[in-house]
Amino acid sequence: MSALRELQDDFQAYILHAPNEAVARVVEAGNLAAEERLRVYADAYRLRLLEALETDFVALRAYLGPDDFTALGEAYIAASPSTHYSLRYFGRHLAGFLARTPPYAEAPLLAELAAFDWALNAAFDAADDPVLKAEDLATVEAADWPNLTFRAHAAVNRLDLHWNAPAIWRAADIGAELRAPERAEAAVPWVIWRQDLQSFFRSLPTHEAYALDALRRDERFADICAGLCQWFDPSDAAATAAGLLKQWIVDGMLRDFSA
Repeated sequence: MSALRELQDDFQAYILHAPNEAVARVVEAGNLAAEERLRVYADAYRLRLLEALETDFVALRAYLGPDDFTALGEAYIAASPSTHYSLRYFGRHLAGFLARTPPYAEAPLLAELAAFDWALNAAFDAADDPVLKAEDLATVEAADWPNLTFRAHAAVNRLDLHWNAPAIWRAADIGAELRAPERAEAAVPWVIWRQDLQSFFRSLPTHEAYALDALRRDERFADICAGLCQWFDPSDAAATAAGLLKQWIVDGMLRDFSA
């Protein structure tokens, strides 16, 4: 290993609070000791990670308040150091951290707020996939419809939430008074997606959540129709599935299809 590489590795280790010899490699300057000079960089790195979390988790920060959110951020940084060169992905494990780590795990709303915040960010940053248009299906023969499969746009994400995280996020986003926590008796299906340069979300009836999940598992149109018979008469299932497809196309939620 070259001397430069060894120095770089020690400096990185110091920034990440790992034992190393970085201090011995740094000269003092003026009134700043070597350790103080290194600490400037370590603190700046930590503050940048906290800033990234504040940007990505709007609802969670608004709900906890600045001080408690900073304490959470410090705990998360210690438990889940950044492993990617881009800060964009640093918060990807925060919902899981909240779900399993005391005392946060005792308030399951926190994990759902983090999951919802992250889903909105993921939708906005997703790849610019092509968007399926209604006219793209105009040439499909009737006999081919049963075997069609569809691909969702990269920005589409699904969550099942027990708590009113979306309502809390909406209030936080506009700076309004936050809604009080409310828990539904059963998990509510939600879809999050991006259309053009704006992220959207809405709750789903159970049958639509089933159909969208089946589509994302690459199930055939015929199989989705058969599954919808749990809620609809078989004679109405195909029309219902077609109506859902039309809505998803209008919303820009589908990428393409194949026979």
